[in-house]
Amino acid sequence: MNIAHVAIWVDDLDVMRRFYETYFEAKANDLYQNEQNQFASYFLTFPQSDCRLELMRRADIQNPGQETLGYAHLAISLGSKEEVDVMTRRLVDDGYERLDGPRTTGDSYYESVILDPESNRIELTI
Repeated sequence: MNIAHVAIWVDDLDVMRRFYETYFEAKANDLYQNEQNQFASYFLTFPQSDCRLELMRRADIQNPGQETLGYAHLAISLGSKEEVDVMTRRLVDDGYERLDGPRTTGDSYYESVILDPESNRIELTI
């Protein structure tokens, strides 16, 4: 059994698509649109992973990135401490907010936490 995909509501589909393509080598499918429901989405596929990320937009969904009960973050495995350090520096240098790390957590994970363009938390880990 595998997780097929995770979906997040976003305000700007193209900004978010470019972010995940630029930093995490994701490949997007063609934009899907349902004009009747005012819904649009991209599915992003990551290298060496069966799990996909769906970015979704609908006009009546507001306040993406707000902290609420439910999903807390998206964790992306980069393969090594060095890659976590490099990606964290790259994102911070490009103006993205780092919330924590890189550090080894109490449960022995090496990670940092940054915010994507719409303030969704991304955990960079080994």
